[in-house]
Order: sequence, then C-alpha cells, then structure tokens
Amino acid sequence: MISSAARNYRNAYAGLSRETWLLSLIMLINRSGTMVVPFMTLYLTSDEMGYSVGQAGYVFGLFGAGAFGGAWLGGWLSDRIGFYPVQVITLLGGGIMFLLLGQMKSYPMICSFTFLLSFVNEAFRPANSTAIAFYSKPDNRTRSYALNRLAINLGWALGSGLGGLLADVNYELLFWVDGFTNISAAILLWLLLKPVRQAADKEKEMHSTSARPPHLDKKYVLFTIITILFASCFFQLFTNLPVYFEKNLYLSKPFIGLMMACNGLLIAVFEMLIIYRLEGRRHNIFYISRGVFLVGLAFLLLTLPVQGAGVAFVMIILVTFGEILSMPFMNSYWIARTRASNRGQYAALYTMAWSAAQTLGPMGGAQVADRSGFRVLWLLVGGVCILAALSYLKLGQKDRDRTEPEH
Repeated sequence: MISSAARNYRNAYAGLSRETWLLSLIMLINRSGTMVVPFMTLYLTSDEMGYSVGQAGYVFGLFGAGAFGGAWLGGWLSDRIGFYPVQVITLLGGGIMFLLLGQMKSYPMICSFTFLLSFVNEAFRPANSTAIAFYSKPDNRTRSYALNRLAINLGWALGSGLGGLLADVNYELLFWVDGFTNISAAILLWLLLKPVRQAADKEKEMHSTSARPPHLDKKYVLFTIITILFASCFFQLFTNLPVYFEKNLYLSKPFIGLMMACNGLLIAVFEMLIIYRLEGRRHNIFYISRGVFLVGLAFLLLTLPVQGAGVAFVMIILVTFGEILSMPFMNSYWIARTRASNRGQYAALYTMAWSAAQTLGPMGGAQVADRSGFRVLWLLVGGVCILAALSYLKLGQKDRDRTEPEH
C-alpha cells in the first residue's frame, strides 16, 4: 500500500517541464513572505493603529481596486512585451511597495500605498499564468497550475505560521519579510529563467474558441461573474475571518496563524495527488461546482450555536478541500478557451474577477459584520457560495460544446 501511494505521488509530479518547476520555486519563495494580507485587518484594528473593522474593510477595498487595474495592465502587457519582463518588474516593484507601506501610519497614506502596492503586485498574476500555460502541455496543464498552487499554498503555510509569531512581536516585521521575499523571487527569476520569444505559433493551439477578445466570449464573461460571487465569499477567509476568530472566539494570533498554515499544508500534501486522480475524468465545471458548494457549507458551520476552536478547525479543513476541488479546474476552464495570442487577456479577465472580489468581499463583509454581526455575514457568505455552485452547474449544462474539450 505504501509503495502504491508513493507511485501515485511520483506519477502526479511526473512529466512537468523544468520551467514549470522553476516558476513554482520562485512562487514558493515569493509566497513564503505572505504575511501582510492575512494579518492586515488585525494590524489595522490593533491598539497600535486603532482603526475600526469598517475602516480596515475600506483599505481592503482599495487593495482590490488596485489589484483590478493591475491585473488588466499585467495581462495587456503580457500579450505585447511578454510574460518574462512583466514578472521581473512587478516582483521588484511589489517588494519595494511592501517596504514603503509598512512605514505608513496615517489612514490616507495607508489607503494610497495599499492601492499602489496591489496595482503593482497583481500585475504579476496574469503574466505568471501565461508563463505556466506556455511551458506546459495540454495533457498536464491542470497539474502544472496545481504545482504552482502547491508552491503558493506551501509558501502561504510558512508565511502565515511565521506571520502569527512575528505579529505578536511587531506587525512592522511582516512588511519587511514580505518585501524582501518579493525582491528575492525577482532576482531568482532573472538568474534561473531566461527570456523567451512568445509567438502565437510557438505551440499548438488548444481546443478553444476563436482568438477573439475575452469580453466577446459570452460564456466566459458569465463564468467570470460567477467567479466574482464565489471569490467575494472566499476572501473572507483572509480578512474578516481572522478578526472573528480573535474577537468572537478568543483564539490567539499564533493559533490563528497555525490554522491558516494548515490550509496551505493540506493543499501542499493532497492537491497534486487529487488532481492527478481526477484530471480528465469529468468536465471541469463538475469539480468546480462541488468545490464551491463545500466552501459554502464551511462558512455555514460558523452559524451553529456552539462555536470554538474545534468548529473553526473543521471549517478550515472544509474550505481547503473545497478550494482543492474548485480552483485548479477554474484555471483549466479559462485556459481551454484561449489561443496563445489572446491568453494574456483571458488571464487578465480571470485575475480581474478575483481582484474585483477583493474589493467587494472584504469591504462589504466588514460593513455587514459591523452593522449586523458576524453570524449574519456567515449566513450571507454561505448562501452566496451555494448560489454560485448552482450557477456553475447551470453553466456546465450549457457548455457542452466545442469551447471546452470533454476528456
């Protein structure tokens, strides 16, 4: 049994390109410094800063607004100058902006630099997504994205766990670590991964729609709208949920960091194996809808009369497996609709959906929690997730055509 499990793990990682592994290593280093985002709300509402949950929500709204614009620019530039220079520039720029944001103490300056940071930082994502598609093959593309997500979440686990300890000492340390890991990732990318020529004929085109802009692909536009609904709920995990854990469940910062780290560790251990077993067996939407439904159930757990560390831990586990089922196949869904010549634009629209959710979700959730309490927020979030899951399912029923291959 042990040898069989080992063989499955080896097969799950087999056949991926050297460049895919390098991109994932760079992402691991970058995300190991992911400390500011999960603790930003706690930082702003701390005694040292003294801002309300509502004010912190507006800051996250600006973070999402900056990310929205940055995602569009990153995708546009990736199709014009290539994904390589965009990644290097945005990693360096994001690192510098993290260092500067940590020095800002007034609310207007915090808002301004948060917007600028997210604008630069989020321009990296479409370029990175385009790079993964470029260096992968159609038959291992979902696993290539899953490996990248593994790096993100392993880095998230390390960053969240260490971030909880550093936040107990001094919140400003989070900004320094986040900044220097960004800069280190840029240097490593420049040293290990050489620039390439991106031509539309560099690789065989996948089964896809025509090379039209993504905003003319009606099914893809609907997909991004549903994704905004889901992602607005999902982002509560990193913004308003830690505040609920501390203020309502009286959990310590290190314990909150440990739970966030468990999310990343579970993904690191199980996601590649699960994707290897599932890839190509069902339509991508099948897995997406089930995963989003699980996330909805997880948030509804927080409305139970009895709450505590145990319920919080089970909730994190449910969210994690919902994330494992949904997000890698979301990447497969949008990439299957592209050609090499418009991939950056599709990646940008997908990233913009998540960026819009970073504006709507944390800001809206914070206002709901401020005015009506966290229980109402979790009921609303759970219900919207389940609505999104049903909407994805409906989209899948309409999408049984040549726009996405059935494997």
